[in-house]
Amino acid sequence: MRIAIDASRTTAPRITGTENYAIELIRAIIRHNTTHEITLYFRDAPPPDLFPPSERVSVKIIPFRRVWTHVRFAAALWRDRPDIVFVPAHTLPFFFPCKAVVTVHDLGYKIFPQAHPIRSRWYLDLTTRYSAWRAAVVLADSRATADDLTRFYGTSRDKIQVVYPGVDAPIIGDIPVMRRKYALPERYFLFIGTLQPRKNIARIIKAYARWQEKNPSEEVKLVLAGAKGWLYDEAWTAGVSGVMFPGYIDDADKGALMAGARALVFPTLYEGFGFPVIEAMHCGTPVIASITSSLPELVGEAGLLVDPLDVDAIATAMDTLVKDNEYHAALREKGYVQATKFTWNAAAESVLNAFDGA
Repeated sequence: MRIAIDASRTTAPRITGTENYAIELIRAIIRHNTTHEITLYFRDAPPPDLFPPSERVSVKIIPFRRVWTHVRFAAALWRDRPDIVFVPAHTLPFFFPCKAVVTVHDLGYKIFPQAHPIRSRWYLDLTTRYSAWRAAVVLADSRATADDLTRFYGTSRDKIQVVYPGVDAPIIGDIPVMRRKYALPERYFLFIGTLQPRKNIARIIKAYARWQEKNPSEEVKLVLAGAKGWLYDEAWTAGVSGVMFPGYIDDADKGALMAGARALVFPTLYEGFGFPVIEAMHCGTPVIASITSSLPELVGEAGLLVDPLDVDAIATAMDTLVKDNEYHAALREKGYVQATKFTWNAAAESVLNAFDGA
């Protein structure tokens, strides 16, 4: 078949989770593809080494400043008439002539509408609803996202395929050097991500404060790594000591930051797919995560699952991972095994099978 892939996200100036998903998945698809003719469509010219060379892959660059998906990309599809178009991030063109496969990462804007500006929420709802209806196959990052598609949009489970993204192990650099760079202590709990209400930051801080009250002699800080997002509230840390804000963490330092933590504290309220929990397990860091959304699928038996609304449960999990060294070591070993289940090679094979079945 002739496959058209929207690769426009791969040349974004700032690489976030969605952009990284597109880059790594397309790389793996190219490596594993042996039968299809693939055309990658870009809005901006990609670096020459962005994707591995292949005789079965061609590139088309179609510059356009605004509404690229619905105007220039759509026009290219009408002109080229591929058998299938694959869009790795929610938004299919409104009018195009072929079958489609689309990835829906999450429906966080439906679960927490207050966390999204009105215009952004409206556009996400419109385009995701349409894409889920128009596509022959919808790829969901988790069973939780698959359930949300059926719940909110009535998408048939027959057309949804759960394809877990791959998660590469972060490179673990020099932990003492990393600590000095960010002025961090030797012992700390870690949260990493945008600091916003959906990430349950207020309850994480409350749980840490309760843990401190019961363990006044323990010198373990709480490190909240990441930018302060929309609706962040300074009142969350009022009267709580020991909370540290190193800000944005360079990618080269992420592995050392995770490996140096006593635990990743990640009882967030909603995740379509929680990359940090898998990355932490790759680094040998036990995870405290929520019993909600996709996190139980990802963590399995390799971490502590808690009710994200129960501050005492979060605090108790923190206490367990500080005091029980044997259990801490057991979770480390389980985490290493669990993390290896999420690979880009497996994801690419699933997507290529989805093309065949579309």
